[in-house]
Amino acid sequence: MQFDAEQLETLLVITEEGTFEAAARRLHVTPSAVSQRVRALERMAGQVLVRRTTPAGATPAGEPLLRLARQLRLLDAEAGAALGVGHPVELAVAVNADSLATWFRPVLGAVARRADVVLRLHVEDQGYSDDLLRRGEVVAAVTADPVPVQGCVVEPLGALRYTPAAAPWLVERHRHGRGVDWSSLPMVVFNEKDHLQDDLLAARGAARPVVVHRVPSTADFHEAVRCGLGWGMIPAPHLGAEVAAGTLVRLPGGRPLDVPLHWQRWRLDSPGLAQLTDDVRRAAESLVGRNR
Repeated sequence: MQFDAEQLETLLVITEEGTFEAAARRLHVTPSAVSQRVRALERMAGQVLVRRTTPAGATPAGEPLLRLARQLRLLDAEAGAALGVGHPVELAVAVNADSLATWFRPVLGAVARRADVVLRLHVEDQGYSDDLLRRGEVVAAVTADPVPVQGCVVEPLGALRYTPAAAPWLVERHRHGRGVDWSSLPMVVFNEKDHLQDDLLAARGAARPVVVHRVPSTADFHEAVRCGLGWGMIPAPHLGAEVAAGTLVRLPGGRPLDVPLHWQRWRLDSPGLAQLTDDVRRAAESLVGRNR
């Protein structure tokens, strides 16, 4: 089965614009032409591919074709770049906030030296980023899942170590013998997808405290923990300097937690994606392993 490139691009533009009418304006055709292309694609696939809602979106059956449409767009852009025509190649990548704030930063510097690449970052928890790959919204992702999404390849990057820490005065306030009273010690989480603190509590058989603060920004999360708003899991690259300065202390009895990270990318012969993968490998080798 060979799908029509024009129909695939129409499907992709519909999901990007949200309506058939907006897609028609962008494609410089009539809404009727957009509908005809979608119906033709659905007849070939034998399934409904587009949710006729506001905004319009792909059905689960349409997601593999969305991924194919984005792959064709990427290859087309790279061919144009190789010929010296067209626009820079766009690479959409999912990365978790803590990686972006630590070991992933050299990747940004490497991409900055290439004028033919546009990086589109999606900040997503490593436990959920593979969903973006599955829907075809990104070409690659830093993920916790070692099992490749269909159409992707995966390789291990290493592990990012997290250690429970808090402001010294907060630890003293909630000290219980040689440890702390976990049930009364306030806690900070990044967002609803952040389960690191709860995983530690579960490992200790401790209940979640009544006071749980939500701070969905990496820099502000660390500042909240430094200020004593609550305890939190701090990445190793940030913790050493804080402990040395006396602004944070490791929680007594709280063991570090290593979060394995993997790089998943489309199985596609793309020079831009291959170069980005090399950049990620180098960054991970130099930084992720420094878990102290």
